[in-house]
Amino acid sequence: MSDTSLPLHIGPACLGDARAIAEVHVRSWQQAYRHMLPSNYLSLLSVERREAMWLASMTQRRPELVVAHEGPDLVGFVAFGPSRDGDADDGAAEVWAFYVEPAYWSRGVGLALWNEALERMADDGARSVTLWVIEHNERALRFYRRAGFEADAGPRKVVNVGGVQLREVRQVLRLSPAAA
Repeated sequence: MSDTSLPLHIGPACLGDARAIAEVHVRSWQQAYRHMLPSNYLSLLSVERREAMWLASMTQRRPELVVAHEGPDLVGFVAFGPSRDGDADDGAAEVWAFYVEPAYWSRGVGLALWNEALERMADDGARSVTLWVIEHNERALRFYRRAGFEADAGPRKVVNVGGVQLREVRQVLRLSPAAA
């Protein structure tokens, strides 16, 4: 599939999107991390727990959530807000989560979501955007490089997920003064 068949609608998430966001989140993890995490861990990911998490986030309005719909189907989302890193510069925004339904990978959904999120972060005064990505997630790293991110030479994180230690690297995008 190279094109979406219906026009994409990109906009803010609403509470009614929580279940679909959770489903995309779980399916994306199961596909993207299938070679990095144990299959039994991935098969036990809970849509219900993710739905509760996203409902709580939307109720608190933190982070901001933007979703992509193709017709009635939610096919991706991006969550962003102020950077949560202790060493963040003033004006640093952070992409907290960014997932697209696997059947929609490489069809422009991620780029459309990214463009909307970037515009919103810049409108909110962001001077830079950071995100953390698993070191060997080549698909994500390629996307972020094309979007202008560069690897931060600074800190790395080691996270334990499903009994596996994964290294995360921070990516940084500096926004031009005109964009910020």
